[in-house]
Amino acid sequence: MLKVNRESATSTEVTLNIEMDSEDEDPFIDRSYRRTVNRLQIPGFRKGKAPRSIVESYVGRTSLLHEALEFMIPETLNKVLQDEDLKAFIEPEVEVLDIEPVSFKAVVPLEPVVDLGDYRSLRIERDTVEITDEQVDEVVERLRRESAPWEPVDRPVKFGDLLSIDVKGTIEGEEVINDEGVDYIPQQENVLPFPGFSIYLEGMNEGQEKDFTLTVPEDYPRPQFAGKECRFHVKILSIKEKALAELDDEFAKGVGEGYDSLEALREHIRNRLTEEAESEANRELQSKSLEALVSQASIQASDMLYQRELESMQQEQERMLRSQRLDMDTYLSYIGKTEEEFQEELRPSAQERMTRYLVLRKLAQEENIEITPEEVQEEIDSLVASAGEAAQQMRRTLSSENARENIRGSLLNRKVMERLTEI
Repeated sequence: MLKVNRESATSTEVTLNIEMDSEDEDPFIDRSYRRTVNRLQIPGFRKGKAPRSIVESYVGRTSLLHEALEFMIPETLNKVLQDEDLKAFIEPEVEVLDIEPVSFKAVVPLEPVVDLGDYRSLRIERDTVEITDEQVDEVVERLRRESAPWEPVDRPVKFGDLLSIDVKGTIEGEEVINDEGVDYIPQQENVLPFPGFSIYLEGMNEGQEKDFTLTVPEDYPRPQFAGKECRFHVKILSIKEKALAELDDEFAKGVGEGYDSLEALREHIRNRLTEEAESEANRELQSKSLEALVSQASIQASDMLYQRELESMQQEQERMLRSQRLDMDTYLSYIGKTEEEFQEELRPSAQERMTRYLVLRKLAQEENIEITPEEVQEEIDSLVASAGEAAQQMRRTLSSENARENIRGSLLNRKVMERLTEI
């Protein structure tokens, strides 16, 4: 007869101590025997035909018991939860206390208690979207410069020109730079090879040579040269500038199909900028709405939920590192942190992510928002249709139950955020 003792109980979790007797254990040991007997060759018996008593004396009851634990404990715990009318919100944490007889402790996280407060009274102003002529002009000018060819000029160097130069750099007699015929665009913000280099080129003429000295930055990759003087010798081989087109209808036609006039191009740019600004305003509204909802929500939840979220985020990081052919130990050595320090850095993000999940989940319940199997299938069909040549592979990838559940979660989150911004 199972002995179940509630060691502790709160509104967020229950700790159970469960002790089994030989009668409880026997069906599981019998299953363990049936799995084990097929692996043994016992003298006097055909493989898989030795009775349980012989197998038990051959390998020991404790050995059978240990093998049975992998299904004994979860199945027994599920039965106890049903009998005790408890529903675990996530997988309980189990600790085996003893083997003879089997006893274990289970910490069972319960459904979190989430109070959203008077969320329907929340009011967040959406940013007004207004696209100015100056913004349109900036895009037009960028297109103009991007499409313009480089053409040689007979004048001194200006910022923004395309130069071909020979350059040598020497630090304390050691040559650290020696490039011939390299392209270089001098600009105020260009800090290569060292800050200030571009300034010395301004005003030079084609064929001219110049010597000048710059101080090497303190953060230079070769620390033995940091803070020292670098002597440069530069020769200008050629100077080119962008041959900018006239801003007229012919320019617009050259940008792409569908633009018969400069005005049509400007209208297209204005519409695109408006769409982008509208999308950004909507994202900002959603973000502010969720932030306001979270800030007024009251949550009582087991610490285990936040710890599991932390572990999940760490596993995500490890998968990302593996995709880059790195392991966690190597990564931690690169950033100079211990695993404990790394986890502590992740903890606030894990708590924020779990909090947002619980709040949105509660809002979905309050607003009766659900995702139907048909909606999941529609989303899968849409993703497959946009996959092109990889469509078949995409459909196989999305056919698993786990993939469908992820899509369902994504669609639910989208619907909930849309409802939140409506409110």
